[in-house]
Amino acid sequence: MTRGAITTFSIANDVSKYFAIVPAMFVLNNPKLAVLNVMQLHSPATAILATLIFNAIMIPALIPLCLRGVTFRPEPPQKTFIRNMLIYGLGGVALPFVGIKVIDMVLSLLMR
Repeated sequence: MTRGAITTFSIANDVSKYFAIVPAMFVLNNPKLAVLNVMQLHSPATAILATLIFNAIMIPALIPLCLRGVTFRPEPPQKTFIRNMLIYGLGGVALPFVGIKVIDMVLSLLMR
C-alpha cells in the first residue's frame, strides 16, 4: 500500500510540475503557450528554479512516509483506493501548485 500511495503522489506531483516547466521552456519560442502558465509564474527562470527547489524539498519530505508506511485498515479495497486517491492523488496535484507558486514569489522578490 505504501508503494502505491507514494507512486500515486509522485505521478500526480509530476503532472502538476509540468504546468510550471512546459510553459517556461517554450514560451519564448511560442508566445501562445503563455496560456498554459496557469500559475502565473514570474518568469521562465524563476519557474524552473522554483520547480527544482520544490522537487528538492519534496524528496526528503517523503522519506518519513516511506519508513513509516501507510496505515492498513481492514475495509473494502474500493474504500481504501478512494481514500488513498483523495489523499495522495489530489494532494499530489494541489501541493506542487501551492509550493511552486510560493517559491516563485519568493524568488521573484529576491531576483529584483
